[in-house]
Amino acid sequence: MPNGSLSLAASLYLLSYDPETGRPAGAHTALLVRAAALTELVQRGMLTDTDGSPCPVADAATGDRALDGLLELIGESRPRSWQIWVGHQPRLTEHAVRDQMVAAGYVRAKGRRVLGLFPAKEYTLERPDQVAGMRDDAVRVLHGEEPVAEVSERDAALVTLAAAGELRAVVTATDAKVRKRRILELGERCGGMGPVLEKVIAQVRTALAAAVATAMLAATTTATAT
Repeated sequence: MPNGSLSLAASLYLLSYDPETGRPAGAHTALLVRAAALTELVQRGMLTDTDGSPCPVADAATGDRALDGLLELIGESRPRSWQIWVGHQPRLTEHAVRDQMVAAGYVRAKGRRVLGLFPAKEYTLERPDQVAGMRDDAVRVLHGEEPVAEVSERDAALVTLAAAGELRAVVTATDAKVRKRRILELGERCGGMGPVLEKVIAQVRTALAAAVATAMLAATTTATAT
């Protein structure tokens, strides 16, 4: 599975790892992966907007088990807004993508025991150099001189979602302020494939930012209580 064939969701999942340590470093990976999957399904024409909710196109299939699993989940569920779908059981999509990356050799699963009793697995990068290269490519999109109009919709979406989800490996806190205009332009670019995608990108970005803020507030509240 070469880099070029990785889904947007898989790319963001891998970018949530630190190539230096090989360990996960993203704080909101599940939300990012779900938002990326929704975005890609719209870009591929597999999801449409029906009264503010995603609706799978009849007989839609991508051949990607994680994306097709999300299509099936949405198709079998009651209507929910795009914003809700970002945060509704996002680990289902994250775990499906994770399993793909293990099978493809990007990530290694290793068994361990929590407190010496409970079986668990930890995941580490098997291809840190490739992920570091992916990170560098994304950073170049953010900081490069290439006109936004010439950036691919996929790359624009990756950086836009990374910024919304505070994926600091790609968009640092300083970048979020200094490169704010560039990020906004990239957001407009990844919605340039049509009015539906433009609407969806805007909603997904808002929902992702809100979900991240909620997760951070919950973590702060828990820490304060303890």
